[in-house]
Amino acid sequence: MSFTTSLTNHFLIAMPGLQDPNFSRTVAYVCEHTEQGAMGIVINRPMDIRLGEMLDQLDIESNDRRVLEAAVYLGGPVQPERGFVLHSAAERFDSTLGITSEISITTSRDVLEAIADGRGPDHRLIALGYAGWGGGQLEQEISANAWLSGPANEEILFRVPAGARWQAAANLLGVDMNLMSGQAGHA
Repeated sequence: MSFTTSLTNHFLIAMPGLQDPNFSRTVAYVCEHTEQGAMGIVINRPMDIRLGEMLDQLDIESNDRRVLEAAVYLGGPVQPERGFVLHSAAERFDSTLGITSEISITTSRDVLEAIADGRGPDHRLIALGYAGWGGGQLEQEISANAWLSGPANEEILFRVPAGARWQAAANLLGVDMNLMSGQAGHA
């Protein structure tokens, strides 16, 4: 499959047959997709740690209970020690990459300091690690029925509860994942 359309700012929705434990029943937000490959953040895998624990490790103080209790997500299996913050694009930080006019991703410490101080982005998702695909790999996986793809939606990205995001993203495409078989069909 040749590279035809960028899936940047799209959701990748794992098909029921995708058994890879890193991606089973996940939704990934594609931050970048070029001929060289793709990078995304899994948005529906909250980890057992809270943002307060992460801030403690970085010696960043916060007294805001909502900040301290915020979920940290497992963004993917690549570089799980590295932090990523998907957020509304109104704010810019030291290493912010604009994905769309509404959504950015930041990897610098200053975004976490701003969040801890209560002046961070209103809408945000904090993740450790990311999902990466080499050139042509994502296109092959889509062709093999591993993923559905469709335009991303800020409501699902930032406001829908994590446990409902997989089905909510599929609903954008008119797909009920409960009716999907784990088997791929080929005529």
